[in-house]
Amino acid sequence: MYLKVFKEDVIDGLQKAANIIPAKTGAAYLRSIWLKAEAGMVHVLSTDSNIEFRGSYKAEVTEEGLAGVQGRAFVDLIRKLPAGEITLHLDPKTGTLGIEQGRRKYTLPTNDTAWFQNFSDYPESGSVFWSGDFLQELIDKLSFCISDEDTMEAIACMSMKPRQDNAIEACGLNGHQFAMQRFLNDDIHALLPAEGILVQKKYLMELKKWLGADEIELNIDNKRLFFRTGDKRETFSLPLSYYQYPDYTSFVSKLSTPDAGALEVNRKDMMAALDRVLIFNTDNNRCTYFDLEAGEVSLSSQGQEVGSASESLEGTYDGSLKRIAFPTRNLIEIMNHYQSDSMRFTLTGTEGPCGLTGENDPDYLVIVMPMKIVEETYYSEEEV
Repeated sequence: MYLKVFKEDVIDGLQKAANIIPAKTGAAYLRSIWLKAEAGMVHVLSTDSNIEFRGSYKAEVTEEGLAGVQGRAFVDLIRKLPAGEITLHLDPKTGTLGIEQGRRKYTLPTNDTAWFQNFSDYPESGSVFWSGDFLQELIDKLSFCISDEDTMEAIACMSMKPRQDNAIEACGLNGHQFAMQRFLNDDIHALLPAEGILVQKKYLMELKKWLGADEIELNIDNKRLFFRTGDKRETFSLPLSYYQYPDYTSFVSKLSTPDAGALEVNRKDMMAALDRVLIFNTDNNRCTYFDLEAGEVSLSSQGQEVGSASESLEGTYDGSLKRIAFPTRNLIEIMNHYQSDSMRFTLTGTEGPCGLTGENDPDYLVIVMPMKIVEETYYSEEEV
């Protein structure tokens, strides 16, 4: 293998390839970035045995070939070189890859090409286009509600399911929070299987690193989900999961019961108040208490060691519930994903699901479970 390539043409792809390989653990071939030179292109390939990345970049290829190098070291070296042309050549006698730029010369050991396994090809038939920035936003709005534990199976995944009304429901669930974004896209609706798809959260986080704001191609084949840049230079694919996703309609429907209460407040005012109340939370008391009245809501928190906080906000409340508690930090994070000025809390009980919606976020719903209220009594030394 002998080729010349400009750093500025290939460095972005190399860094994306390095993002998905293990840093120190795992088999050597999984920590490798594979370079394949052919037909005026250098192909950069990497995998962690599940996710696959492939990028193709223009190069001056004198001799075709394949080489696998220690990924992190190779990318760190190329990143630290100045812009300009770089020569890569494989020495068949020593099995090393030479890297040259001007008077700079380096060598890296390579892996036996027998370790190389063919990557999944992007399926051309039925491919559809999608907005990269919309998908990034979708991941942001759902991922905080998805469990980080792989052992949790389905609730460690994002669900995306087509509905009969031609809408698509994308959901995240972790046991105490649920997020759902509904959207319309006829092409994606037609591509998805009737039972929907599940994608593990850890793969979503890697996908988000790869995604840009530009339009991407999307396809499904052989139990994998494929993404490709609009210029077809880069492909990112990941495996789908096949667990049974929980039936979330049971608790979503509780928000529509006749006895559910409704609280409407200014989102930014509420977030600012919660941020101050958060100072008075402790490891044993992570919640903010909501005392509800017709024209206002009072927020409070107290701890024996940190003192107490109390704030009142203007709001509109209609319901019989007088007091409820929510985890402060979680509530701030949830409200940060909305754009609306006004937020609506749909309350179903002190220990029932609470739905959050916004006037300018009509297709986005987050459900959070309240915390059980336990009244604490503090005693002074004199009283004891």
